[in-house]
Amino acid sequence: MIRKLPAGLLFFLLLSSPLITCKKKDTPPVTTEEIVTIQEDEMTQEENPPENTEGGAQVSYSVQRPKQGLSAIGGRVNTREINPINYDNPDIDVLKQMGVEPSVISFLKGEQFYKTGDYDNALVEYNASISRNGEFLEALISRGNTWLKRGEYRRAIDDYSRSIKIDGSRAELYNYRGYARTELAANQASSAAELKLAIEDYTKAIAIKGNYTDALINRSRALFEIGEYNRVIEDCTRIIALEPKNAYAWNRRGSAWYSLGDDDKAIKDFSEAIKLRANYAVAWHNRANAWYSKGELDKALADINRSLSINPSFAGAYASRANILRLLGNSESAAADFEEAQRLK
Repeated sequence: MIRKLPAGLLFFLLLSSPLITCKKKDTPPVTTEEIVTIQEDEMTQEENPPENTEGGAQVSYSVQRPKQGLSAIGGRVNTREINPINYDNPDIDVLKQMGVEPSVISFLKGEQFYKTGDYDNALVEYNASISRNGEFLEALISRGNTWLKRGEYRRAIDDYSRSIKIDGSRAELYNYRGYARTELAANQASSAAELKLAIEDYTKAIAIKGNYTDALINRSRALFEIGEYNRVIEDCTRIIALEPKNAYAWNRRGSAWYSLGDDDKAIKDFSEAIKLRANYAVAWHNRANAWYSKGELDKALADINRSLSINPSFAGAYASRANILRLLGNSESAAADFEEAQRLK
């Protein structure tokens, strides 16, 4: 794809290749995933999801299977596909002598700061670049990425929207704006409208780039959040066809099957996730809860014990094991596990 770049940047690309080397930006963050729940019949209050390295854990004490999966489910953003023009240590004085435009100089300085994690100074330079050239697409995208890094999602959305107005043919821009909207939804009380906008963005990205795995992963996350489990299954099936060894996709599809009440299909998918990633504490936990739902408490207890052996700080697994132990008549151990779950929250 031909990119809309300032003339000075094109001039710089043609003449200064011996001075620079292309850099790699951040690797994609690891996607997190749904955690299904075991229910207890003595309480109906659902607690908020604490954070953990595998994803959010929510302990539900309601009798019935929850209508919606748990929050803190993650998506994927591939920063290598966006901002393709990034350089290591360009000599700014040389570039000035070459007559490179000031907007490009500021942009490249911003890229240097971004690479080192100095987002404040990166923003200073990106702002300077954009103030000189409001149509500088790469600077707008880079500033959007920086806002995303800082958790300033509305500002990221604004910059991605400006970028889309300049070039609406780039699928990754819709994916990134959708990701920012999904993160914004996770941090505000009223999230349904923002999630629907995110889904529209992901759908546009997929329309432009058919087998866009990152956008499919992110759309399945947003769909799970609003309880569209059949559509989650459709997206995860596409993801699995593209990435059959993606354990997270198997786990998410299993979580959707579980939320629809199909424990057998859920167990099959959780088992595949475990096969692909033996130390996958969340998938062990989820399969345990599906076994629990089927009344197979011994299998459920074995899987929960395995989950906790992998991640001893997994609050949700302690709560799930407490429910199993309570039904097995071990009230003392159940009480201890509930207490540990509360302590770790």
